[in-house]
Amino acid sequence: MTRLLATEELRLLIKVSKLYYEERQTEDEIVQKLQLSRSKISRLLKQARDEGIVKITVISPPGVFLDLEMQLESRFQLLEAIVVEARQPDSQMAVTHELGIAAAGYMHRTVRENDVIGISWGSTLHSMVETMQPSLMPTVQIIQIIGGLGRPESEMHATELCRRLSRLLSCNLVLLPAPGIVDNNQIKEVILSDSHVQRALSFFPKLTTAIVGIGSPTPDSVVMRDGSIINRVELDDLLKRGAVGDIALRFFDAYGQPVESDVNDRVIGISLQQLSRVERVVGVGGGPNKFSVIRAALRGRLINTLITDHATARQLLESDTRNINNN
Repeated sequence: MTRLLATEELRLLIKVSKLYYEERQTEDEIVQKLQLSRSKISRLLKQARDEGIVKITVISPPGVFLDLEMQLESRFQLLEAIVVEARQPDSQMAVTHELGIAAAGYMHRTVRENDVIGISWGSTLHSMVETMQPSLMPTVQIIQIIGGLGRPESEMHATELCRRLSRLLSCNLVLLPAPGIVDNNQIKEVILSDSHVQRALSFFPKLTTAIVGIGSPTPDSVVMRDGSIINRVELDDLLKRGAVGDIALRFFDAYGQPVESDVNDRVIGISLQQLSRVERVVGVGGGPNKFSVIRAALRGRLINTLITDHATARQLLESDTRNINNN
């Protein structure tokens, strides 16, 4: 009798599964067909999955890297990871363009009413703004979180990026009317006393999201291109102090810890400590020159959302695994 019941239960288990998964019948239709209760149907469907009778597989098409995204989210405790295909992984310019497209898509998907969004600067965020589609977001506020860096006419200049983004979103704009770095602390104190600067800084604690580029302190990086941001002597000093990268010109070491320096003291913009209080900090970076700096930002929890390319994502996971195994 027990064997007969077990066989009948198994037959029912398979039949309900086939009706639901293969013939696409609803639970209500199966209830009517087999004269079973809804709770019985639900229990059988769950049992079929638990016992391996039904196996559900999600197949990612080429160019979609859901497995890498989920591994990054789990390993580095991220809110979200977005991994894009780098069709030319050795070309920093090509990867930057792909990341910009992904960042623009992320913004369109995630921006909500009354969001207060901080924007830094750089080539990746320039690419993001270039590929943004216009939309109407009148209650959103765009906040410039670092003063102007480089030549004011540059399309990567923080002020220009924020202006263009606010126009695209038809939203409010708060600019930081100051240079991103000054010559000395005396000049900085004077600028910080300005009421317009103070107004911009007052928005930093209100940020709901910050979208930031992740920079590498190399001689050919954007911060070194014309010597108007930092010079070679300052770069060498940062490197000696262990700097591997920066976010909004705030430099940090291989473990994501702030690097104290004369440069840091002269920056006008958001600090890493202030950034850590923002609910969602989206780091956009990838390409052949960005692995070490992204790993450092992740180690220091400087970002909690990452948009990167598939080659960098694999490097991050492989490197982190080696570190865990060696400890």
